[in-house]
Amino acid sequence: MPLRTGSADLPLHGGHVPSWLAARMSRLGAVITEAIVYEYGRDEFLRRMAHTFWFQCFGAVMGMDWHSSGITTSVMGALKRGLAPRANELGIYVCGGRGRFSRNTPNELRTLAERGGFDGDALVRTSRLTARIDNNAIADGFQIYLHSFVLSDKGEWAVVQQGLNDANGMARRYHWHSASVRDFVNEPHTAIVGENQGTIMNLVDSRADRAQSAGRPAGG
Repeated sequence: MPLRTGSADLPLHGGHVPSWLAARMSRLGAVITEAIVYEYGRDEFLRRMAHTFWFQCFGAVMGMDWHSSGITTSVMGALKRGLAPRANELGIYVCGGRGRFSRNTPNELRTLAERGGFDGDALVRTSRLTARIDNNAIADGFQIYLHSFVLSDKGEWAVVQQGLNDANGMARRYHWHSASVRDFVNEPHTAIVGENQGTIMNLVDSRADRAQSAGRPAGG
């Protein structure tokens, strides 16, 4: 089972990326992806997408140089648009997205699975589990509103998703990578990084069973 590779906290900002910048990010993101895939391989691209700091730098190079929640939505949206015409050539596919596009993830994964000979049901289950764990099993006040699933033609994947906290005006981005194999329901994270907001309930902490018996929160 996959291991979540980290998270990052960002100020929650509204608004839209200008059309000229969105087009530039799509072109540049596709070129950078192509260079990484041809030089280092698809697995390395997925590993980098699952690295919180690399992802932040990737967005800055693409042109989204603000420390903002918008870097996640703009980078993943740009990649999905930019890679779509060359997805079969590069062997990298971006599914899902923000809001209603996130709900399309299962259908997109099943379509790719039929075309590539993967287990579509397993991919959909993985997609839903990563979202449910970060949305429900970690009671940190952030609700997932963006879910992007990046799949290679070998069946490896990375998940980049983001939740919002209306109370403090912050967003939290979560990263997962299929290459790190652990149990979804027992310590799936390498770390959960963020400002201390007091005791939280972590239902996938290894101490959860003991804490439940003692009647106190786990992972606080």
